[in-house]
Amino acid sequence: MRKELDDKLVTAFPNLYRNRHKSMMETCMCWGFDCDEGWFQIIWDLSEALEKEILKQPEDKRIYCSASQVKEKFGYLHFYIASGTDEMYRLINEAEQKSEVTCETCGAPGKTRGQGWYYTACEECEEKRETEREKRKSSF
Repeated sequence: MRKELDDKLVTAFPNLYRNRHKSMMETCMCWGFDCDEGWFQIIWDLSEALEKEILKQPEDKRIYCSASQVKEKFGYLHFYIASGTDEMYRLINEAEQKSEVTCETCGAPGKTRGQGWYYTACEECEEKRETEREKRKSSF
């Protein structure tokens, strides 16, 4: 994800992303948001909902409700939180399901594709990816 989008999320949701710039000894968030921009709106909406849920918690418990990793894996979004409520986990599950039908590159409707390495892409982004694959093959 582009730095400006990363910064936007961290600034807008300071409780959720409180560990974004900590060391790798403390959190996997040190690597940022390991996915493309097509899922930005899904992550934004989820972050907004989670931040509201965090603010409902007693002040001394909020520190435990922070994102520990956000990434693409097996073609869909994986969002890990250090600790949370049932509602927080429901929201995360809903967002992860949305990512399964959303192109990670552009945000258009998509589907899971690939063999061995899975990703979610729309028809247009898949065609571009295939064209690039063919160019690489022909350059050998």
